[in-house]
Amino acid sequence: MSKLWQKEIDSNQLVDQFTVGKDRELDNQMAAFDVLGSLAHTKMLETIGLLSTEDLEVIQKELKAIYREVEAGDFAIEADVEDVHSQIEMLLTRRIGEAGKKIHSGRSRNDQVLVDLKLFFRNELQQVVEETSTLFRQLIELSEKHKDVLLPGYTHLQVAMPSSFGLWFGAYAESLIDDLELVRAAWNITNKNPLGSAAGYGSSFPLNRTMTTQLLGFDDLNYNVVYAQMGRGKTERIIAQALSALAATLGRMAMDQALYLSQNFAFISYPENLTTGSSIMPHKKNPDVWEIMRGRCNRLQALPNDVAMMTANLPSGYHREMQLLKELLFPAFAELKQCLQMATFMLQHITVKTDILNDSKYNYLFSVEVVNNLVLSGTPFRDAYKQVGMAIEKGDFNPAKEVNHTHEGSIGNLGNEHIVANMDKMLQNFGFYKVQQAITELTK
Repeated sequence: MSKLWQKEIDSNQLVDQFTVGKDRELDNQMAAFDVLGSLAHTKMLETIGLLSTEDLEVIQKELKAIYREVEAGDFAIEADVEDVHSQIEMLLTRRIGEAGKKIHSGRSRNDQVLVDLKLFFRNELQQVVEETSTLFRQLIELSEKHKDVLLPGYTHLQVAMPSSFGLWFGAYAESLIDDLELVRAAWNITNKNPLGSAAGYGSSFPLNRTMTTQLLGFDDLNYNVVYAQMGRGKTERIIAQALSALAATLGRMAMDQALYLSQNFAFISYPENLTTGSSIMPHKKNPDVWEIMRGRCNRLQALPNDVAMMTANLPSGYHREMQLLKELLFPAFAELKQCLQMATFMLQHITVKTDILNDSKYNYLFSVEVVNNLVLSGTPFRDAYKQVGMAIEKGDFNPAKEVNHTHEGSIGNLGNEHIVANMDKMLQNFGFYKVQQAITELTK
């Protein structure tokens, strides 16, 4: 097996299989980002005299060709090659000769992996944000469409006070904005350049780390080279917390969906082709999509602990178990994006019931409304509360099923325009355009 670090002695095959693990399989997802890192690094090497202009031109041309192959799905790590970094350097050397052997000057595989991961995570976080934004817009659309349709609100799973579908859909929309606060924190920590930290102790070459930071569209450097290495594991932990927050919102919404779809509630429905039946009960319409989503999101909420346990009590410097973090984070991104997509898809086909509160069992929802109306008429609150309570005990409580809520964020004044403005402001703070401009310039 070809390895960047290997000298002459072959490793035992059993050791290879154990230590490499799923690296080759997962590394395919980082191929484009490994090329981007090398494009920036080699441009910088030429400016400090470690590459000739002629070598740089040949290297850049072939790296861009490999990048296009990756984008087209024509790239694969060969069976006897250890990882993506080895594969790309080997391809380069095979195609252009000696110049391909010069691209590793001034870096270690440690900071090469670090920058690949940062670029990969940055790209995945952007996709998560975009999928979250799409779900948000769907929820706001439903909130506006059904803002006048009332449904029961519950505390302790007991009938409590009137709510509305406008409030219900809008609540999950606003929750996503707060979740993105954590994603933005993860983005800010991810969007710092570790390249040039080498094995974690810098280099005797006069590297221009500011240049590679700008070329790759990073907001800033990880300045201290020891911390750049210590950031591996910490970055993943913070990303895991962000993904977990989104999963918690999705999981809770999935639970509501399953509950409201049940016959005991029957607040919502879906077309038969989006639910599943029973092998023996012909009446069943099971919310399998939402149940699977609930389970996946519960699993994603364990992610921060998994990452923390992988990295707990490690001293500074690189340690090989860091590679196992890819096995946790890479599938988590894919799973969360799929859950976001499926939630949006399902909500595009939801039907809400418009006459829920006509059922007499929801009469008590309006007890607070009646108390408040008495107070507005001049009755002291405690007297009004006692008066309504006695009417309920005697069975004489027959309220008008109307609500008149006008304050910000209530049934009659959802404030969705402010919620949308907050989401728009949040999305602008990520600065995805800057990253895209840098990558486009680097690969053109």
